[in-house]
Amino acid sequence: MRTNVIIIGAGPAGLMLGRLLELAGVDAVILERKSPDYVLGRIRAGVLEQGTMDLMDRAEAGTRMHQEGLIHHGIDISFDGDRHRVHFTNLIGRHVMVYGQTEVTRDLMNARKSPTIYEAEDVELHDFDGANPYVTYSQNGVTHRIDCDYIAGCDGFHGVSRQSVPAKSLTTFERVYPFGWLGILVDQPPVADELIYAHHARGFALCSQRSPKRSRYYVQVPADENAKNWSDTRFWDELRLRLNPETAEALKTGPSIEKSIAPLRSFVAEPLRFGRLFLAGDAAHIVPPTGAKGLNLAMSDVATLADALIEATIEKSAAGIDAYSAKVLQRIWKAERFSWWMTSLLHTFPETGAFGRRIQRAEFDYLSGSVAAQQSLAENYTGLPS
Repeated sequence: MRTNVIIIGAGPAGLMLGRLLELAGVDAVILERKSPDYVLGRIRAGVLEQGTMDLMDRAEAGTRMHQEGLIHHGIDISFDGDRHRVHFTNLIGRHVMVYGQTEVTRDLMNARKSPTIYEAEDVELHDFDGANPYVTYSQNGVTHRIDCDYIAGCDGFHGVSRQSVPAKSLTTFERVYPFGWLGILVDQPPVADELIYAHHARGFALCSQRSPKRSRYYVQVPADENAKNWSDTRFWDELRLRLNPETAEALKTGPSIEKSIAPLRSFVAEPLRFGRLFLAGDAAHIVPPTGAKGLNLAMSDVATLADALIEATIEKSAAGIDAYSAKVLQRIWKAERFSWWMTSLLHTFPETGAFGRRIQRAEFDYLSGSVAAQQSLAENYTGLPS
């Protein structure tokens, strides 16, 4: 088999890239090592920037998103019970949408017409530093080969794409945080119409949602914590302690339908092009979820990569692919900075002591009293230009 582009990974980034190439008439095959049900079973965040919403429309996959997505005009941030609203629409005229990443994936799966090969095992990338790259994989004990012009690695932090790059050709930057987010999903109405980010001496908390009837809540826990140590009752009691009294009183609890701990890290790989191999999404970078940047950053990557590959395939111009790495890294590092800032403001860092908490309090007070600071937060949260 031969195709123009092989995409490794059928998460939202790989599916979006495949769909954009498909609509432009560029042949692309997606290889995914897991089953469709497994991919759809991944519980992830779901705050969409305007750019991501626009990209879903460009992919002709946005109909259900517009019907079911929840428009959010701002967020609330609280510090030791003092709560302040940051109204994005009033500040900068933009907003975000809550629409689960699982639903984004489902919509892109349904829109795709070209081949997606699931349960592809033993995927290996070959000769991507030359003119004739190809990928091999096995399925049902049979080895297959696909020749191509380009390979797009959209297979996540632990995927084969970045691991295939020689170590001497790659520079990585990483910070691993000493805590994670213990999250639960519950079939209860959200405690508020929009997201609440809370800093408390006991740790960070987040009140989020997936629909008018389904809520997602998080509390900061040590990185080595085990979700099995947390009963539903313990979780709800801890969450209430970290919220201001009015919010805690309004909270509607119930049995969790999913409970897990997500570690927090910041990670960037440079560069993102290696001959005819390109990295995008979590294969290229990881951000703490505090700034709601992970999915949106991945979508920005593949929007740029799609344009570059379309230009290279149809117009026979290398300008886009030559500029890809430097262009997307500029936005990646800005998103990393914002996610680091949000994480630093809202989480407890025991090693910084009383001085560190006073600095965090001063940062919150400055944010609450400065329109310019709130505009900066709004601009970054709703999405910087690609």
